[in-house]
Amino acid sequence: MSTEIKQSNTGTVAVLIPCYNEAITIGKVVDDFKNALPEAAIYVYDNNSSDGTAEIAAEHGAIVRKEPRQGKGNVFRQMLREIDADYYIMVDGDDTYPAEAAPALLEPLMRDEADMVVGDRISNGSYGNENDRAFHGFGNNLVRWLIKVLYKYEYHDVMSGYRAFNKVFAKTIPVLSDGFEIETELSIHAVDKKWRIFEVPVEYRDRPEGSESKLSTISDGYKVLLCIASLFKDYRPLALFTWVAIIFVIIGLIVALPVIVEYMQTGLVPRFPTAVLATALVGCGLLSLVCGLILDTTVKGYRKEYELDVIGAYERYTK
Repeated sequence: MSTEIKQSNTGTVAVLIPCYNEAITIGKVVDDFKNALPEAAIYVYDNNSSDGTAEIAAEHGAIVRKEPRQGKGNVFRQMLREIDADYYIMVDGDDTYPAEAAPALLEPLMRDEADMVVGDRISNGSYGNENDRAFHGFGNNLVRWLIKVLYKYEYHDVMSGYRAFNKVFAKTIPVLSDGFEIETELSIHAVDKKWRIFEVPVEYRDRPEGSESKLSTISDGYKVLLCIASLFKDYRPLALFTWVAIIFVIIGLIVALPVIVEYMQTGLVPRFPTAVLATALVGCGLLSLVCGLILDTTVKGYRKEYELDVIGAYERYTK
C-alpha cells in the first residue's frame, strides 16, 4: 500500500535512504535531513542490517521499513513501489553527502526544469580530495567515458548516490538492477529516454572512522560494466549488432584474403576449409546485422509505448 506524505506549498518530498549496517552514521543522516527538509518524510529501508541500524533510525524519527532482498537496486525498486510523493531524494546512509544540499537538488525539479537531478561530487574536486579509494575514481571516469561514447551525453558524476527525481520519472522507470549498479542504470535510462537532467555540485566527505564501504571495487565494478553492456543491447541494439557485424566481416575478409589471392593467380581454391570459414564469418556478420535491424524495430515499438505511458503518468500525477 502506498504511503501519502504531508503536503507542503511546493509539493510533498520523500527522502529515501537505503541502508545496510550503517549504525555509526544513520542517526546523524536522519537528523541532518530532518533539519534540512523539515516537512519531508524520511524513509530508511533496512536491508538485513545486523548492527541495529533500523532501531537507531527509528529512534531518530525515521519511518523504517525492511527489505529482505539484498542489494541497493532491490531496495530502490521497493521504495518507488511503496512510497508516493511529488519529489524524491535518494541518498546513502553513510553520511558522505551533505543534507544541506537537498533544497538545491529539489529546486530544478520544483521549477519544472529537470526530471532527475544528480548531486555532482566531481566537478568541484571534493570527491578527488576526500575519496581515498583510487580505483573508485577510475571506475567513475571509465563509466562516464563509456556513456559519453555510447550515448553521446557527458555526465560530470555518473555514480553519485545523491539524486532527486520528480514523480513521473520515479513512477515510470523500470528498475532492473539488483545492486550498486542502480546509479548507472538511472543515468543511462535518463539519457536514453531523453529526460531532463540537471547536475548540482555538492561537497563530498569520506566516511567517518569506523564506517566501512559496502562497495567492492572489482565485483561491483564488473557488475556496472555488465549493466552498461546489457542496457546498450536493450536500448541501442542496431548500434551494438552493427559493430558486431563489422567485426565478423572484417575477420572474414582477412581469412578470405589468401584464398582470393590464390584463386586469382591459379583459378583454384585448394584451401577449401579456409574458404568455408571465411564465408561463415561473413555470414555471421550479415546475420548479426539482420538481428540488429529486427531488434531495433522492436525497441522503437517499445519507445512509442513508453512515451504513451509517460503521457499517461503526467495526466495521473501532475493534475
